[in-house]
Order: sequence, then structure tokens, then C-alpha cells
Amino acid sequence: MSLLIKNGTIVNDDVMFKSDVLVVDGKIVEISPSINPPAGFEVVDATDRLVIPGGIDPHTHMQLPFMGEVAKDDFHRGTEAAVAGGTTMIIDFVIPTKGEGLLTAYDRWRGWADPKVVCDYGLSMAITSWSPQIASEMEIVTGQAYGINSFKFFLAYAGVFMVRDEEFYQGMLQCAKLRALARVHAENGAVIAERCNHLLTAGVTGPEGHTQSRPEELEAEATFRACTMASQANCPLYVVHVMSKGAAAAIAHHRKRGAVVFGEPIAAGLATDGSHYYHEDWLHAARYVMSPPLSRDPSTPNALMNLLAAGELHLTATDNCTFDCQQKSLGKDDFTKIPNGVNGVEDRMSVVWDRGVHAGIIDPMRFVAVTSTMAAKIFNCYPQKGRIAVGSDADIVIWNANATRTISKDTHHHAVDFNIFEGMQVHGVPETTISRGRIVWADGKLRTVQGAGRFIPLAPDSQIVFSSVDNRKKTMEPVRIERAPYVPTPQEEIPDANANIVKPRVAVPPGGASSIQF
Repeated sequence: MSLLIKNGTIVNDDVMFKSDVLVVDGKIVEISPSINPPAGFEVVDATDRLVIPGGIDPHTHMQLPFMGEVAKDDFHRGTEAAVAGGTTMIIDFVIPTKGEGLLTAYDRWRGWADPKVVCDYGLSMAITSWSPQIASEMEIVTGQAYGINSFKFFLAYAGVFMVRDEEFYQGMLQCAKLRALARVHAENGAVIAERCNHLLTAGVTGPEGHTQSRPEELEAEATFRACTMASQANCPLYVVHVMSKGAAAAIAHHRKRGAVVFGEPIAAGLATDGSHYYHEDWLHAARYVMSPPLSRDPSTPNALMNLLAAGELHLTATDNCTFDCQQKSLGKDDFTKIPNGVNGVEDRMSVVWDRGVHAGIIDPMRFVAVTSTMAAKIFNCYPQKGRIAVGSDADIVIWNANATRTISKDTHHHAVDFNIFEGMQVHGVPETTISRGRIVWADGKLRTVQGAGRFIPLAPDSQIVFSSVDNRKKTMEPVRIERAPYVPTPQEEIPDANANIVKPRVAVPPGGASSIQF
């Protein structure tokens, strides 16, 4: 498809300017102030609109098998919801079961996604167990044939996905060797398991138990611990779904010490809070169950947005993993059985614009950075993605900054029967979404083709991630002091006739052995 976008204002992460954009065969081929429409080109009028790079959601879980259920948004419905909200690429997670090989799980995810996606996607790989075989397969999947450049480690979900600290550390050493980014779900899984048992024994079975079992201090502790171990491994770290001020502070602490750490708040944490867990309606409360839970501090959403503005946090995602009301109800007698996960992929862009740009906290260029460009740079697909530039993929959104919409389950495109942002009016609306030169959303309607999206291989060694690692490695080399051999003098040792060892001589004080004080 050939397109000409006329009269818009292009917004990249570092510049805004008025210009037309010409698209041919899925690529941007010209950017000029005034381009005459070539014959046969479809013209999109962007007068008084912003022309921005399509959003990149770097954290989704489409049709994930989890807690005995499968997430309702599969790769078809999930990517349809994405493009309806202005997102043109997702990065989903391959999550092997305990002991399963990475290659087997990878093939399964590709088999699910390739026939269904309506926009482009990439994959990240979770490491749920550790062995020499896993280390070997990590090297394989970072090759061009597989296109994986990041690995996620869970410090939560004991017995399911969680790895021990020593496994996490070994995994990060391997990531650093492969120039792949380590990602972490930072919670203290062992303490959470104990707290769950305690709460259930005390008769707390409702969704309020979920947030009480996972206090924010456990996210902050695990984030600090993960950052500390990453520094010891000289491995860049990406903390997914930063939900609390304490976790954000841990990231800031280590960045101030020179660590390469990226923080990712999500749409849910930027627009809602943990008061929902105490709602009198059980099902209402259960809908918001996710891990880490939403912060019980009502000032946290605004604080996280301020940290995005300040550069202390770096990009936004959703952790989109949807379970419907029937699935949530499986935990009606035990909060630990409520499937964890919420929606977000359709509403992230509008939520960030509303709570960020419309609120006067960030400007449109920072909006582009935290919804698209930074993800493209971190995951090494920039400027193919994340920028309006000649040669880039024509993943483009015509954005109406002045329009509003009201979020509702009745109008969203998720395959789930509720929306955690229900009734929220947001400023900033994607009027037209273009995926590699094809209009996939316009006039409030989808124009998608199932399976039309492409898998985007993500190469290791991203510059923004690894540029400082080699110099840091030099400063971390083990220090060995050359000394002359130590030779004890006869007065310093006596031979033991009964054992071929040397014991130090202990002087007996004048008062005898009984006067020795310990």
C-alpha cells in the first residue's frame, strides 16, 4: 500500500516539525514540507494532528497458560486491541515450564503467534530453571535464526517460575557474555509464599489478601537485591512493571552509582491504585489482582509519571495478561487461586498522554520516547521502529491530542468482559494506526488481516544497553597482590607430634591458664 500523510506535525523523541510523509511498500521514503500526491496513492489528512511513531509495548502475555487457565487475549485479539490503541508492535514472553527446553517453548510461541498477529511482534525469553543445557540454549536463541535478545527472571511465583538467587546470578553472567539484556520480575517470592499461608490461616481469603501478601517493601527489597546482583555480574538490568515508589527508588540508587538499570512502569500503575482490592464487591476487587499488586498509596501513580518525566524511569508497558470474570472467580475461596493479570495494551497510549502530556508533566516528545522510541533502542530495533524517518518502517499513528474518549469494556477490543480503566475519560486519541504502510485502524474501526504481522528478530548488543559494559569490566577485574612467600619463624609455631600440622603458640599468662579471658 502507498500512502501520503499530509499537513501533520511529526513528533519524534527529540524534535517536532510540520511535514508530509510518503510511504511506499511499508517504508517511509520521503519527509518533506509539501509533497504532491502521486497517482494512485491514498492520502491521509493529518491537519491539526500529530504524526507519531507507532507505540511499542515491550511487555505482554498473549494467550499465556498460567495458574491452570489461559489468558483470554490471544495473539489475534491482543494485537487487534493494540492497534486500536495506537500500538504497532508488542514484545511478548516465551515462558517455558520448569525444566522445559527453551527451543521447545520458543517453537510453541511462534506457532501461536505467527498465524494470528495483525501487527509486528518480537519475543523475550523467560528463564524458569537453570542448568548447563539452559545456558547453551540461551546462546542458540540469541542467534539470528531465533531473534531473542533479552531474558526474564522471576523472583516470584515460588515453585512455578521462580529462580533462586544463585540461578539468577548465573543467568545474568550468561546474559552479559551473550550481550543480552536481563529482565527481572522483582518480588520476594519466598516471603510471599509464607505470608499467603499466614493470611489464609487467619481467615483472609478475599482479594484483599493478595495485596497484604505482597507488601510494597518486598518489591523494593527484591528490586534492590536484583540491581545489586546485576552490578556484581556486570550485566545491564531491566526491571519490569515497577509498581511502587520503593522499587523506583532502588533503581535510582543504583543508577546514581553508575549501574545500567532500566525501569518500566505500566499503564495500570500509572492510572489506578490498590484501593480496589478492598472494594466490597468481591469480583470488582478480583479484577485488579496482578503481581506485583497496585500500590495502596494513592499518590504512587502521579509519582511514577513524575519519575518518567525526570528520566528516573524510562519506558512504559502494560503486562497485558487478561482473565475474564469466570476465570477470576476460580479464586472465590482462596485469593492465591485468582489468576493474576489485567488489561492495558489498548489503553496505554491514551493513559500515558492523559496522565502525562495533558496533565502538563511531560511533553509530546517525551511521550514518544516512553511509549515507543526507548523500547526500540533498548531492544535494538531502532530506527527501524520508534522513529518517523526515511528508511524506517511505516509504523505510524495519526494522533488527535485534543480529542477525548471514555474507556469501557463495551467498546474495547480485548477478549475480556471488564476493563480496569472502566469509565475513565482520557485525552489523546489514536485516529489512524498504520502498520508497515497498511491502515489497520481508522474511523473507529479495525481494518486488520489476521497473520499480516511479522516477527521482528531482535539482535543482541544494543548500544544503549551495552556501551559502557566493557569499560566497567576493566574496573571490576580481580585484584591480586604479589607478595614474598610467608615463612613463619620458630617462635611463631611449634610442631605437633600427634598430627602433621602446625599450631600457633599460645602464651600462658602469669596467673595460669584459668585466668585466660574469652
